[in-house]
Amino acid sequence: MDQHKTALIVGAQGVIGGNLARHLETLEDWSVIGLSRRGGTSTDKIRHISVDLLDPVDCFNKLAELSEVTHIFYAAYQDRPTWAELVEPNLAMLVNVVATIEQVAPNLAHVSLMQGYKVYGAHLGPFKTPAREDEDKHMPPEFNMDQQAFLQSQQQGKAWTWSALRPSVVIGVATGNPMNLAMVIGLYASMSKELGLPLRFPGKPGAYDTLLEMTDAGLLASATVWAATHPQCANQAFNIANGDLFRWNEMWPKIARFFEMETAAPLPMSLNGVMADKAALWSKMKEKYGLANHPYEAVSSWAFGDAVFSWNYDFFADGSKARRLGFHDYVKTDEMFFSVFREMRAQRIIP
Repeated sequence: MDQHKTALIVGAQGVIGGNLARHLETLEDWSVIGLSRRGGTSTDKIRHISVDLLDPVDCFNKLAELSEVTHIFYAAYQDRPTWAELVEPNLAMLVNVVATIEQVAPNLAHVSLMQGYKVYGAHLGPFKTPAREDEDKHMPPEFNMDQQAFLQSQQQGKAWTWSALRPSVVIGVATGNPMNLAMVIGLYASMSKELGLPLRFPGKPGAYDTLLEMTDAGLLASATVWAATHPQCANQAFNIANGDLFRWNEMWPKIARFFEMETAAPLPMSLNGVMADKAALWSKMKEKYGLANHPYEAVSSWAFGDAVFSWNYDFFADGSKARRLGFHDYVKTDEMFFSVFREMRAQRIIP
């Protein structure tokens, strides 16, 4: 058996961190510690710690005893209204964690950073596709690149290494997350069906027909651990996606069939706007179908849905670098969606 390792998952309650924790819990040679603002219920598999990562004092007080940590998996994120405002808090949280663990954990071996296609300017408009890990940088602000620059600088002369994982939109089950497309689609479909409506694609004109890809949260977890534990991956970035491309004009009818709904012509609309008054409908549906008592704001990520459905340009990257170095897992994207929707039903998140 490999030497025992201890993972510190930063952002353990999100889609990415939560699925990474569940993956590591299945591996015998890992112990898991999860950090988040909300904390969590510790088990024999994972120890949860509630911490304010923006507060260096709280960060040190809560993490100073974690001398056993060998791997940091950083998947935390704090939202802000503008791209520029995202930089300071998201960089500060990473700095506070790494600076503390470096002081107290003599066997720190690796720091894994979760990024995304914002590195390629995907959030700004049409970008070069397929995007590759060595693309030229774009005009800041972009907190992912500031975080990577910090790790590259901090790692100089140290025994530990780093890796950066760059998924597309990550699909998995988690509540209280501002970037959860599966929750957007599942709620939107369920509420449309409750109102007797067809499932209309709400995105911008053109977005229905562009090529894009998704990243299954379980696949991403496997890739993250692979990159963190194989020497050939040290100090590099990797695009990680399911391995297939799709267009909404083909995927959307499949999703409608899963929910036993008809489709109708796409109708561009802001979900953040049209779904703002649906909390009362949601409360009635929770009672009618015996759903889990999650507040409406904890399950709805409408602004993120609007962002994804506005991509009227191709949105995909080249994933061959990871394959060349040894990661060969794939996921079929339509089956991924159906699996996540079934899990949301099993957890009584949707009817």
